[in-house]
Amino acid sequence: MAENYDVIIIGSGPGGYVTAVRSAQLGFKTAIVEREHLGGICLNWGCIPTKALLRSAEVKHYADHPEAYGLKIDGKVSADLGAVVARSRGVSLRLNGGVGFLMKKNKVDVIWGEAKLSKPGEIVVSKTAKKPMEPQPPAPKGTKGEGTYTAKHIIVATGARPRSLPGIEPDGKLIWTYFEAMVPPAMPKSLLVMGSGAIGIEFASFYRTMGVDVTVVELMPAVMPVEDAEVSKFAQKRFEKQGMKIILEAKVTKVEKGADSVTAHVEKKDGTVEKITADRMISAVGVQGNIENLGLEGLGVKTDRGCIAVDGYGRTNVAGIYAIGDVAGPPMLAHKAEHEGVICIEKIAGVPGVHGLDKSKIPGCTYCNPQVASVGLTEAKAQEAGHDIRVGRFQFGANGKAIALGEDQGFIKTIFDKKTGQLLGAHMIGAEVTELIQGFVVAMNLETTEEELMHTVFPHPTLSEMMKESVLDAYGRALNA
Repeated sequence: MAENYDVIIIGSGPGGYVTAVRSAQLGFKTAIVEREHLGGICLNWGCIPTKALLRSAEVKHYADHPEAYGLKIDGKVSADLGAVVARSRGVSLRLNGGVGFLMKKNKVDVIWGEAKLSKPGEIVVSKTAKKPMEPQPPAPKGTKGEGTYTAKHIIVATGARPRSLPGIEPDGKLIWTYFEAMVPPAMPKSLLVMGSGAIGIEFASFYRTMGVDVTVVELMPAVMPVEDAEVSKFAQKRFEKQGMKIILEAKVTKVEKGADSVTAHVEKKDGTVEKITADRMISAVGVQGNIENLGLEGLGVKTDRGCIAVDGYGRTNVAGIYAIGDVAGPPMLAHKAEHEGVICIEKIAGVPGVHGLDKSKIPGCTYCNPQVASVGLTEAKAQEAGHDIRVGRFQFGANGKAIALGEDQGFIKTIFDKKTGQLLGAHMIGAEVTELIQGFVVAMNLETTEEELMHTVFPHPTLSEMMKESVLDAYGRALNA
């Protein structure tokens, strides 16, 4: 006989486990189904372990340049790759255990295996199929297993996986996805990165700082093409100064594999082809939703460009079936998944005042060196939308805290509607901007105008002062530039 729940969530990534916690808080009998790792890709193979790797690279960068801080290090600074990777994996393991604790604390049942929607309100869980390129962990203690489970509300939160191009499929040895790039058995001497989005440029930044010869190939005319044009141009100059080679408006059309290297045929805008040989290659051409083998087609659940089609509350076209996170479409970000899940379950529970997801106010962060963060419209998009705009900028080089930190390269840019004073977008590049962007996100959610931002007192000396100065600059009132 099937075990019954109020809510079943398929997938325990950031969206899934946060939704499970909120579901339990709202009084629902809740279960979550997971086939691989509690915490999903983000905690185990994505957001968190990559930041641990980048932190190691950041420390190495400072150690390589002690003279900039009046220090001297005797002897050569070198990286212990095994220890760097082990630290990253340890961070993930700790958080993985934390998700298990949260499930137990909130009395959420964990069901281990692969779920398939058999009919509305019912799933069948089977044993996880082994994947050839990924380690298969055992089921944690206290979890339930194979069987049939029912629930009035079933939320799909199965995430996404690396996209691959025909003929350039990752093989786990010479052509990597982010899985292999996070646990290299040895540091390559040279690396070709295909794609300069967040994943590609973060790995390019990590490996370059660790001393690898890095080449980035990007199809679009700018690195990190979703960012504001000024940010992209500044980032490219900083990357190239660090020694990265960047080839824009180009694509890898063919890859020849050697015994321990790859040769990529890179076709440029003018039609010429350059052959680039590297020890390893990372395919970072985006991700695609995990919509297969879920039974969606049989139930008539609509999909759109490889993702499940939903409204602003995570509802699909089939009653009782919902989707959140990467599998529900872009932006494919952990914090979007978490917020989307909370909106979904609170709408189900009838919590008053729940608003549909506003994707225009979701910040994006890239943890390369220098860091990049943004929210809202770029300058070009604001103009395309018909806004008459004011633009303010403030340089890191004019900020006391940035200079004291030895981090004087970067800027903050704000975009306002000239008529209303509405903050339309904010774009940052430089040290710790991923920690600053939330200030503008809060301002946008509160519908703050330029006047209110100007009257806000920012602490001194901080990097955050640049946020206010960029606002002042948009109105010709900058005080320190």
